[in-house]
Amino acid sequence: MTVNLYYSTSSKSSRSARAWLVENNIPFNERDIIANPLDRDELKQILRLTENGFEDIVSTRSKAFKALHIDFADLGFNQLLDLLVEKPQLLKRPIIYDGRRLQIGYNEEDIRAFLPRSVRKSELREIQQKLYDDDQQAVG
Repeated sequence: MTVNLYYSTSSKSSRSARAWLVENNIPFNERDIIANPLDRDELKQILRLTENGFEDIVSTRSKAFKALHIDFADLGFNQLLDLLVEKPQLLKRPIIYDGRRLQIGYNEEDIRAFLPRSVRKSELREIQQKLYDDDQQAVG
């Protein structure tokens, strides 16, 4: 499954996520969501994978959000969707999404979920072997 990287060129986290995907040979589609905003359906697909809905994807600390002087509680679902389509700068970035997994922002540990399972298993075996070897040296 191809990974989608929704980013902003001004976001350091977005640049870090992109570099990590390239470095790990993860095929991905990239899209600057400021220049080419997500539509309502795309936002709904992302929201269905969140734990806390809009709270997980909206940057309430951003200048754009603060300038609106709004309270989420005052807006309905459709109003919030429309607002995010109209003002994509309200979204946290990057958004990394493959249809099953979602990561908001760049986290070096969490992004590893996008590595193929075979790579993750191989790395786990290497770590287990190193731990075993360290234990053997300590005993011996």
